[in-house]
Amino acid sequence: MASAELRDTRRRIRSVQATQKITRAMELIAASRIPKASARVVASKPYTQKLIEVIQNLGTAGAGTAHLLLERREVQSVGIVVVSSDRRLAGAYASTIIRMAEQRIIDLRREGKEIRIFAIGKKAQGYFRYRGYRVERSFLGVTDTPGYGDARALGDAVMGAFASGQIDAVEAFFTRFVNAATQQPARYDLLPIEPPESAGPTSEAYEYEPSPTEILDRLLPRYVEATVFNMLLEASASEHSARRRAMKAATDNADELIRTLTVSANRARQAEITTEISEIVGGAEALSSAR
Repeated sequence: MASAELRDTRRRIRSVQATQKITRAMELIAASRIPKASARVVASKPYTQKLIEVIQNLGTAGAGTAHLLLERREVQSVGIVVVSSDRRLAGAYASTIIRMAEQRIIDLRREGKEIRIFAIGKKAQGYFRYRGYRVERSFLGVTDTPGYGDARALGDAVMGAFASGQIDAVEAFFTRFVNAATQQPARYDLLPIEPPESAGPTSEAYEYEPSPTEILDRLLPRYVEATVFNMLLEASASEHSARRRAMKAATDNADELIRTLTVSANRARQAEITTEISEIVGGAEALSSAR
């Protein structure tokens, strides 16, 4: 019995050690991607800030607020953008933002609003389709290393639905990247865009050619795309950070499990040795008695 128990325990130790090698490798891979992902988040900020500044100056220069993307109307249908992940093993990263979005969907449905979901990542797509929600568009293979083309595709999808009147507002749910240790689920009202406010006293003055209104018409779609791109970048950096933490926890748990199993194996081996010694002593005593 002890021998069988010892073999089983050693087999479990080898299995856990093999799993630990995988989790440690995934932890190192995720850790190596975090600096690049966070650097992309930082690098994308100035472009969006400059767009906001120019839009503010356009408002000062007399650009109107009649653009379609600025139009506020009675909300009957809402587009929900959910940025999750394509891959697993990232702890509660995807489920947290999905639950946050689902709670908002439940609240909107209680208000009688129609919901159309734009799912980024397999996790969101699978979750909402399985539960019977209407998934208008899915974007897969984006979350690991998002590009500006991915942001443009998503931006065109939501802007097209908003412009055609299929949806009256767009809300985005993503995970904001604070640092490698902190990520926060966030909600952002993507459409309609807030009308441009007057520029502050420290803003630069511009001369416009063509008219400010025409430039505003061209810039607002770019602003939506840049905002979506920032969301995707922050979500990607957050996903890598969450995966690193999850894999580190798995590696540490494997260490603890290996120590526990090793103690069990040592006890089983000791019991086996004790049994063998007892058998030898008993045999020797039997031989002595026979003489």
